[in-house]
Amino acid sequence: MTFVVGENCIKCKLTDCVEVCPVDCFYEGPNMLVIHPDECIDCALCEPECPVDAIYSEDELPEDQQEFLELNLKLAEVWPNITEQKDPPPDSDDWVGKPNKRELLER
Repeated sequence: MTFVVGENCIKCKLTDCVEVCPVDCFYEGPNMLVIHPDECIDCALCEPECPVDAIYSEDELPEDQQEFLELNLKLAEVWPNITEQKDPPPDSDDWVGKPNKRELLER
């Protein structure tokens, strides 16, 4: 089992979750983070740290976000690893809770 970063992370890209990950399985793209499912140890430390509720356990991933499981794997293979918390994007607050952000994902 793994944890999955979902749609809520797009354009918010808050990195609170990165600090608590004991295996450094987060990867950073231009406007989103992802979790490498082969590296995640299912410890659940990251989920409560996400201020925008963008992290789900694989078995609790909403039906309309199932594509993010495969997306996390694909993008983690090409994006660089992130191990330390960074400042959020300057407009991240403007994107919290906004729906339908999939088309805004930058790869």
